[in-house]
Amino acid sequence: MIDITAHSTPIGEALFHTITNSRGARVVLSTLGAGIVSIAVPDKDGKLTEVALGYKNAGDYFQDGPCMGKIPGRFANRIAKGKFSIDGTEYQLAINNGPNALHGGPTGFQNRIWEAKTEGDNAVVFSYSPEDGEEGYPGKLYVKATYTWTDDCELRLHLEATSDAATVVNLTNHAYFNLDGATSGTVLNHKLTLKASHYLPTDDTQIPTGEIAPVEGTPMDFTKAKEIGKDIHADFHPLKVGKGYDHCWVIDDYQKGKLQSVALLEGVDSGIKMEVLTTQPGMQVYTGNWLEGCPQAPDGYAYHDYDGVAIECQGFPDAPNHAEFPSSLLRPGEHYDETIVFKFA
Repeated sequence: MIDITAHSTPIGEALFHTITNSRGARVVLSTLGAGIVSIAVPDKDGKLTEVALGYKNAGDYFQDGPCMGKIPGRFANRIAKGKFSIDGTEYQLAINNGPNALHGGPTGFQNRIWEAKTEGDNAVVFSYSPEDGEEGYPGKLYVKATYTWTDDCELRLHLEATSDAATVVNLTNHAYFNLDGATSGTVLNHKLTLKASHYLPTDDTQIPTGEIAPVEGTPMDFTKAKEIGKDIHADFHPLKVGKGYDHCWVIDDYQKGKLQSVALLEGVDSGIKMEVLTTQPGMQVYTGNWLEGCPQAPDGYAYHDYDGVAIECQGFPDAPNHAEFPSSLLRPGEHYDETIVFKFA
């Protein structure tokens, strides 16, 4: 069942779509950034628990630092110095993260109102068409993001794109999760398991060096369930650069188009678990290292660093500048087609 309400934002009215399944669990989605505003699922005692971080006011989602729950684009994550080349032509993007470009720029997909239509009683299809040259990217793009919420508390996100010229595309969702409750405090006690035996080391500006390094013997090893906070303050360069985890893990056994289970997040008190599945080659795990000072939660709670964790399934950061990484290039006639699933139990 889908209910629709309207809320005012600095760039116009956003529509909020609430999908409620047969168990009473619900998801709230917004046309601003095609974002996840809320996910409420039963805990071990059957009590509905809000597990996605969100804001008190609809306008707070516009140009927020954390990119709360939204779809960044057209290239999620970082591009070194905001530069890349296609077929000998160099393109320059806005610099909005130290010396680099981040999440498609200050007016990226996350800060746009998307079109929306309902599909049946449990799906919403969002679409957006950036013009050639928007934020410096070549090609007019057509993007579609379809969210489906099932009776099994599975939120499926299907991301699609086509272009009329060669361009680069990297799409994900930037939701933050706290399975003990969105305003319950730290997630450093959550357990996390990743199907990833390698990660991408970065330079001091968080741009991948090109190395694909093993996690074994390092604080980056989550191949077996481990508390997020166990090693987060270790004397280890990647953790010092990001003030915590903010790196891309390389998914084991990746095959283009193959949907596989890649992560498991487990709450402590609620008994709620979230399994993540994707067709993407990587996942950026970000432990909310800079949440302090962001807009307040709906109940007025002030978020603090490490109050949520984002598991952003995506292509590799700075892929346009690394021929050895899975390609982010999208040419006319090709179809960008990726899926991310958040499955709650």
